[in-house]
Amino acid sequence: MSLYAADASEKSPEKPVQSHVYSVPPSRSATSPESHEDDDDSSDGFSIHSIPGSELTPHISRQSIRLGAGPRLSRKNTNASVMTTDPAFEVDWDPDTYPTKDGTGDRQNPRSWTLWYRGLIIFFMSFATTTVVLYSSSYSSAIPGMKATFGISDSTGILGITTYLLGMAVGSVILAPLSEMYGRRPIYLIALALFTLLVLPCALAPNIEAILVTRFFGAFAASAMISNAPGTINDISEEEYRALAFSIWSIGPMNGPVIGPLVGGFVYQYLGWRWTNWVVMIMSGAAFFMVALVPETYAPAILRSRAAKKRKETDEPRWWSRYDEKKDFWPLLRVNLSRPFIMTVTEPICIFWDVYIAIVYGILYLCFVAFPIVFQGLRGWAAGFTGLAFCGIGCGSLIVIASEPLIRKIINSHKPDPETGKPPPEAMISVVCGAAILIPVGELIFAWTCTPNVHWIWPILAGIPFGMGNCTVFIYASNYLVHSYGIYAASALAGNSVLRSVLGGTIPLAGPAMYRALGANWAGTTLGLLEAVCIPIPFIFYKYGHRIRMKSTLIRTMQEDKDRLEGKRRRMEERAEKRAEADAMAGAGMESGAAVYEERDIEMGQGKE
Repeated sequence: MSLYAADASEKSPEKPVQSHVYSVPPSRSATSPESHEDDDDSSDGFSIHSIPGSELTPHISRQSIRLGAGPRLSRKNTNASVMTTDPAFEVDWDPDTYPTKDGTGDRQNPRSWTLWYRGLIIFFMSFATTTVVLYSSSYSSAIPGMKATFGISDSTGILGITTYLLGMAVGSVILAPLSEMYGRRPIYLIALALFTLLVLPCALAPNIEAILVTRFFGAFAASAMISNAPGTINDISEEEYRALAFSIWSIGPMNGPVIGPLVGGFVYQYLGWRWTNWVVMIMSGAAFFMVALVPETYAPAILRSRAAKKRKETDEPRWWSRYDEKKDFWPLLRVNLSRPFIMTVTEPICIFWDVYIAIVYGILYLCFVAFPIVFQGLRGWAAGFTGLAFCGIGCGSLIVIASEPLIRKIINSHKPDPETGKPPPEAMISVVCGAAILIPVGELIFAWTCTPNVHWIWPILAGIPFGMGNCTVFIYASNYLVHSYGIYAASALAGNSVLRSVLGGTIPLAGPAMYRALGANWAGTTLGLLEAVCIPIPFIFYKYGHRIRMKSTLIRTMQEDKDRLEGKRRRMEERAEKRAEADAMAGAGMESGAAVYEERDIEMGQGKE
């Protein structure tokens, strides 16, 4: 995702149900070749008619049995061994073995944790993500100090923002798949520890080169929080409250770029530029200990670990979970590196939205260069008060986050998609259309009120519509990509993240020269007009988005796969109903036989009397 959208492709844990299953007799054991069946939709699995009834022993399994699977067996390659997927040995959420205090769920299932505990996790994740985002922009407040210490130009000093955003872009693509393989917790701990340590060389750096290189690798580690924290929020949130959970979490990350210059400005003014690093190091150390208190939240990692523990404790290799089949790292990395770029240049949706979001993001980061020029250079403000000028943008972001219930109503008021029964992805674009107008309006107001002949409150107030537009675009345009690409959402967002970070890191380099050449009024006007040129993009997608999506080969293929799976599910339901009827008839026959034997025993007993 972007920072603010969860990966829609992650599976939600299935709820445990009780089902009658049958253990396979020794003559058809799990290790015998006869027990292997393909997973095509023509396979019905074992039934009571294909195995002699005298060799079946019914028992209760608390594992979740997929509809229509019955007691079928199939082989599955896992990292541990080759084992059979006997449903009697499937490991799943089990509220009887691992009950919560109220007995309503599995205590290891993150969505069964208490509300206050999940709220605390959201706060921890928000704080940790805010810390790494804050470090990207607090650096801008320290540039004057570094210029005096190292004798560098403005453009060279701004390169620290560029290398940080590039490190985030590269790290997001490479580190994102690691949580899928090893879980979120180990990735968080290693990444935050490295990030904290890599702040130290920046604080003690003897030259600008050391700062630029170290910030790249620090951002590479920090990207784990940006790419995985939304996944953690998704892990612990029920669908009904997921939008609210994301809104609460995003308060910090969305305002991190604004808080950075505010904190950095006062720290630089009173403690010096090196302390902008020490403060971040203290915050990242606190974030590390917060995250260390959070247990694993990724359902596949939890169930894989539980199955491995069960195999070890019982010495029974047939215990398995539906997430055991993990991809190898290098093939997964190869896909993560190639697919985002392929989609970026071949998918119409990705082409236009990636460019639009990247331009918006780049101009936002240009503000971190423009504000010091305007408020320090033209108005003569101190560094700390210059940081306060960003409060307008921060207020705009908070207004959007607080308005989430109202925005959700606007989205849900659209006519539902007949196939899904939910509003189409284009419903989210309705909100982005308004945001696309607010951004250039705020920028143009700022451009013509930023000079000293206008009261200082007006350029700050101009930040409110500008911040509202930016926040809305980042949240809801990213969600549009998620809903459009489904299981490929992670790749769509990864491509968007890379291009966004590249422009966010490079556009600010042109800031000082542009403001010197054009002046504050016309430099801001140029940026506002560039954003105004992009206004038609969301309106076009709002009106014609469905047609554009259907022209995508990838989306059409996804729809065909969905239809095929839906047909397979219906066939499985029909077979399950037929088996249930057959089992009921067989059960009635057994009951009739038992009644005959009972009547005969009574008659024999009466004869003996």
